[in-house]
Amino acid sequence: MSQDNNSTNDQIESYTPPKIWTQDKENGGKFASINSPTAGARQDKALPVGDAPLQLYSLNTPNGVKINILLEELAELDIKEAAYNAYLIDISKGDQFGSGFVAINPNSKIPALVDHSPSEAGEPLAIFESGAILMYLAEKFGKFIPMQQGKARVECLSWLMWQMGSAPFLGGGFGHFYAYAPEPMEYPINRYAMEVKRQLDVLDRHLKDNTYMGGDEESDYNIADMIIWAWYGQLALGKLYDAAEFLQVDEYQHLQRWAKKIAERPAVKRAVDLVLEPIA
Repeated sequence: MSQDNNSTNDQIESYTPPKIWTQDKENGGKFASINSPTAGARQDKALPVGDAPLQLYSLNTPNGVKINILLEELAELDIKEAAYNAYLIDISKGDQFGSGFVAINPNSKIPALVDHSPSEAGEPLAIFESGAILMYLAEKFGKFIPMQQGKARVECLSWLMWQMGSAPFLGGGFGHFYAYAPEPMEYPINRYAMEVKRQLDVLDRHLKDNTYMGGDEESDYNIADMIIWAWYGQLALGKLYDAAEFLQVDEYQHLQRWAKKIAERPAVKRAVDLVLEPIA
């Protein structure tokens, strides 16, 4: 370990948190310029609205790719009511803090979706949080989610929620400290690498006995696969954080088989490279 890393770790160990936290300096890292402890709009910026029933406002990060996959899988089934326009929310430029986006997602995170199809309330429906969007669309069209109460539905929703609870340790934990922090720090990288490898092992053990997250039949492919693949499938294929060798992702053979199988789906191929129209 370099002297610089030793010095950094000594500083971390000796840090004593104040009684009251204040933002008295930038936190550094790739997204330092947009990070803030407050919510709400920072600029007036309306969102464009296209002609399709569904309006997607997103970015092709793992969280955004989740929704891209489902929308493209619905397009593969030629469901006209699932047609959509897709717009780019450039988080590096602060588009997520525009007044129009905050109005549909007060948490200012991508993705967000607005359904302009007629509703009982007679007004568009705004949905945020990727898991909620996937459930909404899958249930609206009766595709890629078991609709009847029972084992298949329970397993689908359980794995869906597993991803929502686990991925922050991968993205906000490992990804941040490994790829985006101002400088490498041994403790957080080791801590989150250990947790990510545990999660990869969870998936590998499950996929040893399952072709998809919910079973072996083609009909078992559902939103649990989509939401998990966007993060863990891409990680296993070396698409995230340039960390494949560091995490030894090739060790997880069953996860690799599943990740490669889903990556070959035409809808998934389109989803990862989806063209998003910039907002004015």
